[in-house]
Amino acid sequence: MSYRELTVRKVSTLMTRLRHVMWRSHGQKGSCPFDAPRHLRGKGLQLEPKNYHVVMDNGLVKVTVSVPGGTVAGIEYNGIPNLLETRNKETNRGYWDVVWKFPGHSAFVEELEGTSFDVITEEESGVELSFTITYDNSISSPQLPLNIDKRFILLRGHNGFYTYAIFERLEGWPALDVSQTRAVFKLEEKLFQYMAISDKRQRIMPTLEDRERGKTLAYPEAVLLTNPANHSLKVEVDDKYQYSSDVKDTRVHGWICTNPPTGFWMIIPSNEFRIGGPMKQELTSQAGATTISSFHTNHYAGEDMRQQFRDGEPWKKVYGPVFVYLNSVPESGDPDSLWEDAKQQMLQETENWPYDFPRSEDYLSADQRGSVSGRLLVRDTYINLSFYVLNGSLAYVGLALPGNAGSWQMENKGYQFWTQADNNGNFSIENVLPGNYSLYAWVPGYIGDYRYDSYIIISPGTRITLDNVIYEPPRNGPTLWEIGIPDRTAIEFFVPDPSPRFTNPLYLASEKFRQYGLWDRYSEIYPDHDLVFTVGDSNYETDWFYAQVNRNIGNHTYVPTTWQIVFDLQNIDVSATYTLQIALASSTGAALQVRINDPNARNPIFNKGLIGKDNAIARHGIHGLYRLYSIEVWGSQLVQGRNSIFLTQSRNSFPWEGIMYDYIRLEGPPQDN
Repeated sequence: MSYRELTVRKVSTLMTRLRHVMWRSHGQKGSCPFDAPRHLRGKGLQLEPKNYHVVMDNGLVKVTVSVPGGTVAGIEYNGIPNLLETRNKETNRGYWDVVWKFPGHSAFVEELEGTSFDVITEEESGVELSFTITYDNSISSPQLPLNIDKRFILLRGHNGFYTYAIFERLEGWPALDVSQTRAVFKLEEKLFQYMAISDKRQRIMPTLEDRERGKTLAYPEAVLLTNPANHSLKVEVDDKYQYSSDVKDTRVHGWICTNPPTGFWMIIPSNEFRIGGPMKQELTSQAGATTISSFHTNHYAGEDMRQQFRDGEPWKKVYGPVFVYLNSVPESGDPDSLWEDAKQQMLQETENWPYDFPRSEDYLSADQRGSVSGRLLVRDTYINLSFYVLNGSLAYVGLALPGNAGSWQMENKGYQFWTQADNNGNFSIENVLPGNYSLYAWVPGYIGDYRYDSYIIISPGTRITLDNVIYEPPRNGPTLWEIGIPDRTAIEFFVPDPSPRFTNPLYLASEKFRQYGLWDRYSEIYPDHDLVFTVGDSNYETDWFYAQVNRNIGNHTYVPTTWQIVFDLQNIDVSATYTLQIALASSTGAALQVRINDPNARNPIFNKGLIGKDNAIARHGIHGLYRLYSIEVWGSQLVQGRNSIFLTQSRNSFPWEGIMYDYIRLEGPPQDN
């Protein structure tokens, strides 16, 4: 389906919905009240119907929402009539959207326009509004087979508002694929030009017009700014993926207006409703003064992360609430303080989770939840004796739907609850929704994934205390040599400086992996031969390129690469089995072949076909999905003295096919302790 056909379908659907608009207040059906506008007042809080909109006003913030669509048309704050981009249509200012398709068909990008409207509460303490979409299987035209209840909350005395949504499928509904769910706010570009994602990731941003005047690079998201309105940005690269972050690091981000000093922030107080665990990467804020709360996407994971509903599968999930926080300082004040204040507000929102004010029965309060606590220990018999264990220091421990060890990375329909253990391995997972879970963990410094043997069953008020949980990471023998640090990223390896033609100044001093075009830097550093790493002489921080990519030989032609690890061994046991542990931090369309001592051997000792589609190389990530391969090496394949392992990435269809290694270790034969 073409974009034009999709647009026509959406407009037609919207017009049909408008003909069936209902207004319901406190369960009472009636005609549209805009025929007789009224004000609902309560100690500085107003709910004002006006011209097919409803206005929430608590004296600090005024939020205008379309009826029945439920898109945010205006936000008035700090003397600014509308923080949102008024050049955009109302439906393109503050909205929820999804990307979905029927299996085997093209995808739709659909803004979630409500078909009916409810006032859930109108009290002195706050207002909650509901905008719903109801699936009707009697309609023949394509429609999203979900019921969606989109909510907005404005509380008295709060500088901002909350939004959340309940998604539901009933049994027997058509098969469905969903690859993205998010909330988006597009701010007035003339006002909001300074973006802040973290303490170190802050900068003046280009506008959409700057991007339109620029030069598109290897893919549409990456643009070289050739004639920006702010000339200080000239010849910089802009790409929204340069501003992605791990879920665990993305609790607050947003924008600052300097005149008058005003902040607009997306605060995500909990990650329980997001997918893929703490290291799942998502977009944050980006050019065009855009702020996003991503609840579910394929980013840095690939198509396998899309939600697939089959065989009439029922499902329900609550996304959010998230908090749109607004702050300001006097004109003589320091705009930089707005970021510090936003961080403090984020901590307050996190402390208050779960909230006690949402009125949906599907959103459960603290007394309807449970908890799990315990201590994680690590037993690695070749580091410490078998009867000793080490603390699982700073381990990531979480609950997710039952599955295999590590399956939480690709889990996308349920809730996940994660925490980080202290230095002694103690952990406590609070405010867990009732359900049946597996307990998962991974420990920085060790390879592999842990899963607790028994299911964890949470009921309201349950407080489970586990005995010591012992993780035995994959290990078959003593370490003969190792490359890297097992932390699920390639951050410790050599990341080159970007080409002077394609830079983003934000990442010149740190996080250089976010620069554009680093895949071609490999070909410049290794124009005629591939990387050779000699154990004992080479240093992985300077001599191991962060990604094994194809070599550019000119004319947009790329060829596979073979890396070589050179090492010495003495006293080979030719009858024993050695183990090569290869942990990948990312893989995109790659095929990995491993050979011992003969780079041209017809049969590699390991040959893994198409691996991964997380696209972290092109999207400026330092990791994607984690994978671990334990490869047997026969002692007869090794020789006394100098040996070589050859790692070939054999696919070369496009520049970004490649692998990021997390950690490589050669283990000797098993030994009795």
